[in-house]
Amino acid sequence: MADFEKILQAAGDFGLFQKLLLFALSFPNLLIPFHVTSLIFHQASMSSSFHHCNTNWILTVGPNLTKKEQLSLTVPQLLDGSFSMCEMFAPVNWSLENIRQFGLNETTSCMHGYIHDTSYYEFDLVCDQAFLVGVAQTTFLTGILVGSLLFGPFSESYICLLLLSPYYIYFRIVFMIIAMYVTGLSPNVYVYMASQFIIGVSFGGFRINSVILATEWIGMTKRAYAVCLGQVTAALGQCVLIGVVYFIRDWRTAQFIMGAPSFFTVIYIWFLPESARWLLEQGRTEESKKAVLKAAAFNKRTVPDALLVKLSKEKVIETGGIKSLLSSSVLRKYFLTLIYAWAALNLAYTSLSLNVGKFGMGIFTTQLIFGLTEIPAHILCVWLSELAGRKPSLMSTLLLGGTTCLVSVFIPHAPAVVALVTTGRFFMNWAGSICYVYTQELFPTSVRQTATGLAYIVAKMGGMLSPLLNLLGVFHEIIPTVVLSIFSISAGALAFLLPETKRTELPDSMEEAERKRYKHSATILNCGPMEQLFG
Repeated sequence: MADFEKILQAAGDFGLFQKLLLFALSFPNLLIPFHVTSLIFHQASMSSSFHHCNTNWILTVGPNLTKKEQLSLTVPQLLDGSFSMCEMFAPVNWSLENIRQFGLNETTSCMHGYIHDTSYYEFDLVCDQAFLVGVAQTTFLTGILVGSLLFGPFSESYICLLLLSPYYIYFRIVFMIIAMYVTGLSPNVYVYMASQFIIGVSFGGFRINSVILATEWIGMTKRAYAVCLGQVTAALGQCVLIGVVYFIRDWRTAQFIMGAPSFFTVIYIWFLPESARWLLEQGRTEESKKAVLKAAAFNKRTVPDALLVKLSKEKVIETGGIKSLLSSSVLRKYFLTLIYAWAALNLAYTSLSLNVGKFGMGIFTTQLIFGLTEIPAHILCVWLSELAGRKPSLMSTLLLGGTTCLVSVFIPHAPAVVALVTTGRFFMNWAGSICYVYTQELFPTSVRQTATGLAYIVAKMGGMLSPLLNLLGVFHEIIPTVVLSIFSISAGALAFLLPETKRTELPDSMEEAERKRYKHSATILNCGPMEQLFG
């Protein structure tokens, strides 16, 4: 398909058609943070000022006790003077005077439940049940992994049929909306986790396919927009999430309100187009031609008949899949390097995101800072990836992000830790966008779906490990940060093995991906002998 880029330029490679398509594909990313509302706020770190054992038994003999007096008499104090969150003194049949005089000494676990803010901690995921927080987070991420597997590599041969069929999108979004509302109605943590799994499965794969579809419709000079705009809307969604949850303190009510915008997606999803490039590769030339002419009409452009004739003469290139991807030594090297980077940055990003309540500042403040700093990260990604190139951008963001997080473990002050961790997360966001762009530009059309799907799955597996990584904090609080920093720094170093793909045509065959990219990388970077070593 050597002439497809020329045809796309003639039809308009970033006109009204592409902009409307980008908006339609990016809007669902605005809703992503809404689905993890309860996952974030249920796990926030709690203090004894609003979380402790239920010791109201003493109010039967001392109904006029103040809260502080009640805790002093019924809850053990720790070395730092705070009250224990998971222990209490065993109840006794004494008068208040005897309790004051002799004191209580026999401790036990919370016999009558807990006292805490039920707006966010309704399932009592504390003390001996605290591990269920990590289980719930892993369940949601597992759902995304399963969805990515089903709607990624497994749908290679039917990418547009599965992705853009109105019936398919309709039912997937309906299931996601239903599961989101079931989350808000969950009577216990087990129903809650089941609904989170369904949300993950329903949403899994949409991000993969939306990026591929947008990339294949946009010209080489604006290709980074296909990834970064979706990331920006996700960051905006996080800021909106904080505002809603801050003013609506009941998490169930917030869940219902934030699920409403998903209905809008069901309406317009019917009108999304298929990828003309993919249709052409499948030999569906007439459908591809109609799609190109429709795009040209939106952009008020005219495609010359000579180019359309060439389009009609194009033949099916080749079939792809996992076997084709891994059989090429060049593509295999690129793929393994990219998935390691993607897994490392997602491990770091998800671990930091799920730990927002443990950095010494309020969860709302920290989460808002996270959201606001993501917006410039993705905007800068568009500009600097075109200015400096994909390879330097990926290497620098991973190295700087990992180093910043590593430095944070040596800083004792909470505001400084939040600043460093936010900066590290900023770079991880940036690196994630570059990985998306890189994956589209490195691999040919025949295996682009497979490569992106598998990379996304490995990335989510990295994210799934983050709750387990955070559990290592029970041995020492710095262990999770040190581990994720080491992975990020090593991924940044390995990114040196990748070629540069800035402003190159998308490869449509294995040969183009292996040789053209290789040659272009050597030309831009002037590698010389290094070309023979790493090419």
